[in-house]
Amino acid sequence: MSPSWGRGLGAGTLMSRMSKALPWVVIAIWVGLIAGALPLAAQLDGVKSDSVVDYLPSSAQSTQVTELESKLPRGHDYEFVVVYVRQSGLTQADQDTATRHLAMLVAKFGKPGVAPPNEGKVDLAPDGKAAYTVASVPVERGAPATYVEDFRAVVADRPAGLDVWVTGPGGIEADIDTVFDGIDETLLIAAALVVAVILMLTYRSPLLWLIPLLCAGAAVVLSQAGAYLLVKAFGLTVSDQNSAILIILVFGVATDYALLLVARYREELRRDHRPRTAMAVAWRRSAPAIVASAGTVIAGLICLLAADMNSLKGLGPVATVAILAALLAMLTLFPAILVLLGRPAFWPRIPRYGDPGPGASSLWSRIAGLVERRRVPAVAGSLLVLGVMALGLLTPTSPLRQMDQFRDTPESISGLKVIPDHFPDIGGQPIIVIGDAAKTDPLRAAAQTVQGVTQLTKGQVGNGLVEFTVLLRQKPDTPAEYAAIKELRSKLGAVDPTARLGGPSAQNLDTIDAAAADERKLIPLILLVVTLVLGVLLRSIVAPLLLILTVVVSFAAALGVMMFLFTQVLGLPGLDPTLVVLGFLFLVALGVDYNIFLMSRAREESTQVGTASGVIKALVTTGGVITSAGVVLAATFGAMATLPLVFMIELGLLVAFGVLLDTLLVRSVLVPGLALLLKGRIWWPARLDPAPRSASAPSEDRPVHA
Repeated sequence: MSPSWGRGLGAGTLMSRMSKALPWVVIAIWVGLIAGALPLAAQLDGVKSDSVVDYLPSSAQSTQVTELESKLPRGHDYEFVVVYVRQSGLTQADQDTATRHLAMLVAKFGKPGVAPPNEGKVDLAPDGKAAYTVASVPVERGAPATYVEDFRAVVADRPAGLDVWVTGPGGIEADIDTVFDGIDETLLIAAALVVAVILMLTYRSPLLWLIPLLCAGAAVVLSQAGAYLLVKAFGLTVSDQNSAILIILVFGVATDYALLLVARYREELRRDHRPRTAMAVAWRRSAPAIVASAGTVIAGLICLLAADMNSLKGLGPVATVAILAALLAMLTLFPAILVLLGRPAFWPRIPRYGDPGPGASSLWSRIAGLVERRRVPAVAGSLLVLGVMALGLLTPTSPLRQMDQFRDTPESISGLKVIPDHFPDIGGQPIIVIGDAAKTDPLRAAAQTVQGVTQLTKGQVGNGLVEFTVLLRQKPDTPAEYAAIKELRSKLGAVDPTARLGGPSAQNLDTIDAAAADERKLIPLILLVVTLVLGVLLRSIVAPLLLILTVVVSFAAALGVMMFLFTQVLGLPGLDPTLVVLGFLFLVALGVDYNIFLMSRAREESTQVGTASGVIKALVTTGGVITSAGVVLAATFGAMATLPLVFMIELGLLVAFGVLLDTLLVRSVLVPGLALLLKGRIWWPARLDPAPRSASAPSEDRPVHA
């Protein structure tokens, strides 16, 4: 035996051992990552913010009011309104109870040494059936949710028959935080159950479904830790809504990647008796499309950094971390576990070496054949269906009001709705005005000229600032109230350019305006960025434009159907201001994903058999797995409909329906039909079709079926 041959054998043995040890090394690294990430992920709840004012840009007047309040003597307060109602009329004992409650609340929750506004004041309704008091709690005490139960316990001691509600800005914020409490755990369980059921039905294996689920769970922990680090490092705004979207994205895209990798791995196991080498081939053939898919979604998410809304701006990096964590888990941990388990992971449907496999799906062969033979009707029929669906965009809608954002009505919202019934001069929540103390009288005079102003109370004065509390007759979060707020801002700004107007209704108005501005900015930006990414991936100009147009049409159809469903069928009270931009982002980015899987395979096949045959073969070979992936992603987003918030229900149903529409109609019929009509021109400026080799060679008019 020659020395060189011996050395080669030793090197080969070493490489073989390293190859065998690699899955264990990968799993060990992941165990270390999860051990380090768990403590960080657990701290994410502590840095979340669900305050409306934190969602808004710093340029919004309502945000600036909150900042200016910190310069006043008492600083920023949470105002709680306690409403008392007895339908037969308040008794003297009821009024004494309200006075006693207010004194107890001030003593227990107020700021020591600082006189509260309206101390001991009980406002009686003109009809004598209701009263309310206002108790202010300094922000230093913490978030209202941390003490709201103690607050409500104080007013629980009351005469029989006297109804009491704790509401106001502080009560509503506390109830919002309470609703969000545990939302991540609820969504995690719902998403895991949905994915588990679908994977069981897809794989029909008692073991295989569990592996992607475990890997997705590991990716969730890693992404939550990454989100926490982003907040601490860059001060991003992360809400419970963003955290919920993070979980959904991880489970949805991770399962999609798993389905694509397993499909190719199963195919390679029939060609190679060694699971390690079969996985290596499957990984090399699947990873580029998976990475391209993740890159497209990330490109769209990064566009959110251009948003004015802090909630949208914070979602971009957080969701990017989610996609990266899912990508990392499914390209490292998932294949490592599959390799270690080997073929038994597929039991009882174990792919055998040398088995030719099930062949092309008869269903997708029939669909492909129908699209091929009826290209024009397929395209025209698809566009007609999408156009009819898009007519739902004409459905009249209104922005979602603060009091309507809950699926079930909490105490604070019930109390808020009671007030206008007994106090006709108080339509909604108080409006806070802060301006130059030297212009106190002109500011007061200007505010009193605005139609609908029923009360104007001077509050804190200090550091050159004066605070007013304004009450309007208009009902809260209505066009009439918003018009009054805009008029107030205009007239107060004419007197004092530094005057700022805030409060809950002003925050909602600023949210609507900022979200509308973000729509105008982000939607074209997302389209441009995703189109450029597609152009790089497909190395074409025509194909990316075609795919983007089909996804936009699909989004319009999905939004139209959902607008009709939300308002006319489900009776939801309005659309969240950020629904359109978020729905557009997810449906464009995720919808393009499936088209990438289809068209990248079509491009690969077109170089061998021509565009027509390549498109048909790509549709047949990818139809089953892409449809399964779409169903999983739709079901995962649909799990958001289990949450008690209208916005999460709307976003979950919109994305779920849009993904199904894109998967079952746009990617399966419309895109292949358009590609067949355009033939080789779809790859322009590239020319991919091979030159005809003989008269009997396959041509564009005689495609070869897979």
